[in-house]
Amino acid sequence: MAVQPQHWRYAFSVIGFALLLLLNFEVSAQETQSDGPNIILILADDLGYGDLGCYGQESIRTPNIDRMARAGLRFTNHYAGSTVCAPSRCCLLTGKHTGHVAIRGNSEVLLPSEETTVAELLKGKGYKTAAFGKWGVGHPPPPGDPERNGFEQFFGYLDMWHAHNYYPDFLWDGESKMSIMGNLVEVIGRGGVAFKRSVYSHDLFADRAVEFIKANKDERFFLYLPFTIPHANNEAREKGMEVPDAAPYKDTDWPEPQKNHAAMITRLDQTVGRILDLLTTLKITNNTLVLFTSDNGPHKEGGANPEFFRSSGPLRGYKRDLYEGGIRVPLIAWWPGTIKPATETDHISASWDFFPTFAELATAKVPAKLDGVSFAPTLLGKESQQQHEYLYWEFHERGTSQAVRFGKWKAVRFHQGKFELYDLSTDLTEAKDVSAENPDVLKKAKAMLDGAHTPSKLYPFKARKR
Repeated sequence: MAVQPQHWRYAFSVIGFALLLLLNFEVSAQETQSDGPNIILILADDLGYGDLGCYGQESIRTPNIDRMARAGLRFTNHYAGSTVCAPSRCCLLTGKHTGHVAIRGNSEVLLPSEETTVAELLKGKGYKTAAFGKWGVGHPPPPGDPERNGFEQFFGYLDMWHAHNYYPDFLWDGESKMSIMGNLVEVIGRGGVAFKRSVYSHDLFADRAVEFIKANKDERFFLYLPFTIPHANNEAREKGMEVPDAAPYKDTDWPEPQKNHAAMITRLDQTVGRILDLLTTLKITNNTLVLFTSDNGPHKEGGANPEFFRSSGPLRGYKRDLYEGGIRVPLIAWWPGTIKPATETDHISASWDFFPTFAELATAKVPAKLDGVSFAPTLLGKESQQQHEYLYWEFHERGTSQAVRFGKWKAVRFHQGKFELYDLSTDLTEAKDVSAENPDVLKKAKAMLDGAHTPSKLYPFKARKR
């Protein structure tokens, strides 16, 4: 039977409609993909501003991180989200400072399900996402918490106290407990101390990182590496700087905790070198951004003495302080072919800036009401870098304290009424309180401190205990 012309027209219209649907589907699918770089974010735990050779350290060997700085960009005015780990990690993942985030201390509060993390954002742009190391976002995180917050793979510690022990008898592999054969642990307090030691957890995280990069070398990926080094095992007290051996510092005349502390940092440095070398071998350096930073300033726990190595560098204070030594941390960015080698920036940034920075690089839409400012222009060598009006912190241990950094000024306020003001351009050590001489600056700082804080029933302001 002959086909009538109207039938041909109908057939062509159906075929045309099908092609149009297919084209629209392909365009829609492409819109979910990103042309941005792979992103590897390495987060040290309690590493001080002065613990790296490229930031002035003279005793601890960090050749790989130092070469990363020589081949990349070193930030001199970068800040952690908080002066302790849980809120700092929450700020990093959500793009909000501690005046707005749900988790403002190492307390029994979890990341709300309605909160969007940078991992969720990148996953939505087609990135493969993984996190290996210490989750530590609130307490106690349930099994699967990283996966519920954007990470397709997770391996490590969920609980921040479990993470104190470098020789655990189990780790979380997704939602499943994985036994670590050869480690036997005595539970002490909220953490534990191994009395039989065979497997060092950090080495397992490094191996997983290598496996993930190899498996995804042809994909876009976001790899978050919140390593535990050089945090102490607090439950082990003066023996808390746990490391398989003190090499290359065995023959020094240093106290044992300081030998081990240095050995931990050098071990971390070796892992960084291993990752950079792998990227070079796989020939994916030109489309991979690697960032190295820390979650807060150096600790004085587990026998460690931050004065011994001048771990805060020229800065005042340590972990749990809102002085510069507690919150100013290293940040190094490495991206061969894009970032100009051996460069330095004094751009003032904080860990809540990672979210909008990664979003911009991945061409993703940034959620509203973030506190972060993208520093992608600084990475790309552009002059269009937006500046923060101010950076803000609040901390609720030992009474409530607040801090604000704006331009050259830094203000610290304690809830019992004490107020301090420092000019960081002339007084990096925060030695001279100039609040009395600068009433107008003090007034401006007070307005910022008041305006940046959103009240929280979980974190009420309280006076410092005497």
